[in-house]
Amino acid sequence: MIVRHLNRSPRSQSRRVSRHAAGLLLASLACLTAQAQSTATSDRFTTEVSGAVTRMYPELEVIYKDIHAHPELGFEEVRTAAKLAGDMRALGFEVTEKIGKTGLVAILRNGAGPTVLVRTELDALPMEEKTGLPYASTAKALSNGRETFVAHSCGHDVHMTSWVGTARALVAMKDKWQGTLMFVAQPAEELVSGAKAMLADGLFTRFAKPDFAFALHTAPMPFGTIGYTAGAMTSNSDGLEITFKGRGGHGSAPDKTIDPITMAAHFINDVQTVVSREKDPQEFGVVTIGAVQSGTVGNIIPDSAVLRGTIRSYSPTVREKLHTGVRRTANAAAAMAGASAPEVSITPGGAAVFNTEAVVTRTVAVFNASFGAKNVIRVAPSTASEDFSAFIDEGVPSMMFLIGVTDPKQFADAQKPGGKPLPFNHSPFFAPVPEPSIKTGVQAMTLAVLNVMPVR
Repeated sequence: MIVRHLNRSPRSQSRRVSRHAAGLLLASLACLTAQAQSTATSDRFTTEVSGAVTRMYPELEVIYKDIHAHPELGFEEVRTAAKLAGDMRALGFEVTEKIGKTGLVAILRNGAGPTVLVRTELDALPMEEKTGLPYASTAKALSNGRETFVAHSCGHDVHMTSWVGTARALVAMKDKWQGTLMFVAQPAEELVSGAKAMLADGLFTRFAKPDFAFALHTAPMPFGTIGYTAGAMTSNSDGLEITFKGRGGHGSAPDKTIDPITMAAHFINDVQTVVSREKDPQEFGVVTIGAVQSGTVGNIIPDSAVLRGTIRSYSPTVREKLHTGVRRTANAAAAMAGASAPEVSITPGGAAVFNTEAVVTRTVAVFNASFGAKNVIRVAPSTASEDFSAFIDEGVPSMMFLIGVTDPKQFADAQKPGGKPLPFNHSPFFAPVPEPSIKTGVQAMTLAVLNVMPVR
């Protein structure tokens, strides 16, 4: 590359520099134009959207508390899906249910323009809620053959309510924009499989492939704030299961056995060197073993040990390195014990969500103008995972953003030395403050959609 540049004539180099400068200028002008359009969208619609959200909020709170009190597990969200379907039909959307088993798609056509997908999730978690709220969930269901409590401890109830509120706001403003709304309520996000199920059921063939896609997620930030980033927003997620096969026997005679528990112990320790010694230290990657199952009593060496865990990463290169390292380390632990090769299963989960930089730039401009720049915060990528990525992997320009759900004073107190840690998503004590959280969600998502639509 350097040689080719040096071999060019000064005039050729001058023309190349000029073209490059012109390209940068055009890109800068396009960015400024998008930001100007975003500011215009904000100036024109913020007051109207805010007023609409204030008027509709009492009804949204009823929806929120009902969904919160009646959570359902992944692919079992029959009541939840039916409730949202009824709300969307009442607004004039064409609703198709049972996409990907329990998902739904709601379409509203309003003239020529882009198709914009707005995603929410339907499912809850198999855990007990301990918030003590008057509308706290006491629901139970079967999970993996066992009865468990069920709770919306990840914030999907806030997401769904904001989704309905956004639809209501946009319908109320139909004379101001044109295009097609594609509101998607997906099942089983917590299983990282609902989005794939909807795509396999023809989401982008039976319906239109969107021109833009948006999603939001709750976070333990002060309510009224919005978090964003360009590029990786969440991590790749892969499930891990390893079965070490030994030879069982009496605990007093380990020489007559091949102990699978020691193999498992070696693996659990040694696999962390893949993370600390083989992965680029500036790249994110995690291997966590969350379950070890083996044996029955203390004086019997079992004949097998089963480990289950999760592998997280952002980049495809790191993802592949971790997969390779896990397999090699498991085989080495077995070989060291003189055992047969273990069974190693790595199940791909959700890919990392990558926000499109141009969409982020454009959307953040309208957020800054509407909420104030001090309330719109660039955040680090999340190490958690989720399957919104499945909808956008085929090149759909997109953005997922965060909305704060925590009382600002509680948040500030938690930041002080010795402060009480905030309940995070998936905590039994996770309790969003409903009104400001939902209002922010509706206003932000409505403005994000309007900002990519032709306005009248």
